[in-house]
Amino acid sequence: MSRFERFLTLWVALCIVAGVGLGHLFPAVFQAIGSAELAKVNLPVAVLIWLMIIPMLMKVDFGAMRQVGQHWRGIGVTLFVNWAVKPFSMAALGAVFISDLFRPYLPAGEINSYIAGLILLAAAPCTAMVFVWSNLTRGEPHFTLSQVAVNDAIMVVAFAPIVGLLLGLSAITVPWETLLLSVGLYIIAPVVLAQLVRSTLLKRGGEPELQRVLGRIGPLSLTALLATLVLLFGFQGEQILAQPAIIAMLAVPILIQVYANSAIAYLLNRATGEAHCVAGPSALIGASNFFELAVAAAISLFGFSSGAALATVVGVLIEVPVMLTIVAIVNRSKGWYERDAAVQRVAARCAPPITR
Repeated sequence: MSRFERFLTLWVALCIVAGVGLGHLFPAVFQAIGSAELAKVNLPVAVLIWLMIIPMLMKVDFGAMRQVGQHWRGIGVTLFVNWAVKPFSMAALGAVFISDLFRPYLPAGEINSYIAGLILLAAAPCTAMVFVWSNLTRGEPHFTLSQVAVNDAIMVVAFAPIVGLLLGLSAITVPWETLLLSVGLYIIAPVVLAQLVRSTLLKRGGEPELQRVLGRIGPLSLTALLATLVLLFGFQGEQILAQPAIIAMLAVPILIQVYANSAIAYLLNRATGEAHCVAGPSALIGASNFFELAVAAAISLFGFSSGAALATVVGVLIEVPVMLTIVAIVNRSKGWYERDAAVQRVAARCAPPITR
């Protein structure tokens, strides 16, 4: 992880301050940006989102799906947690905390929007950052690559139905046209373009050329994310200044879900006798989110100034410090994990981590 990535939480916090201040000082500028739409798509944000997402998707090798059978238990646990547990548990946590416990302290008109943002966050499994977390736990690199590829392939077809179902259960009117447009614009199109660029670079100079280009455009991706956050908080500024505790309240269900999902995945892998080098990445992808996609979808569906957009940004705010604590737990518990007899039999399957 680069120094810039390591301090992502600090940069996000600074963007919150900058966005709130700039939105208060120059409201007309932010309103002009917010009105630059075409077919309900904000054009400036669409450009920023593509700059965020495409470099991350270029790291994904869908050819790795051929390796799924080598660690079928870990893949099964990953898919179960990401698609059968994660979105639905977040909807339940949102109902308990946002609709019930915290309702008296939140703006009444934004309750459903906050829950929608939490659902969008949980329905998008992490992509690029999983490689970082996996490397920190000495995770099996081929498993990490294959689980990311499988998740991304499923996300292309499952994101819209799951989000639509859960938003409907949460009594939120689902703007299906906008939701499907978001899937096409922020999932399908970037996946296709990223894979075309990846293929071209590999043909030109192999893996070294791909890594050279990713190294150059990586900071651009995070810069685009931070610029998007400035815009978001420029629109959210007045609401946050009026009730700063909103961010803390939205963080509660996210934190509970992150730790619960990582624990479920970790323990299920141990129970099935999977190696620790597989259990670590499996737990980490179950805990983290593709927050860039969640932010983009929230803006498209509900707008810049919505509670949904704010809820997805809280995920960005806590991502790095929370995931680093899970990495530490996975690493420190390795001895306990491998005392299981079934795990000991497969420990030799671990390959050395990929260093870049």
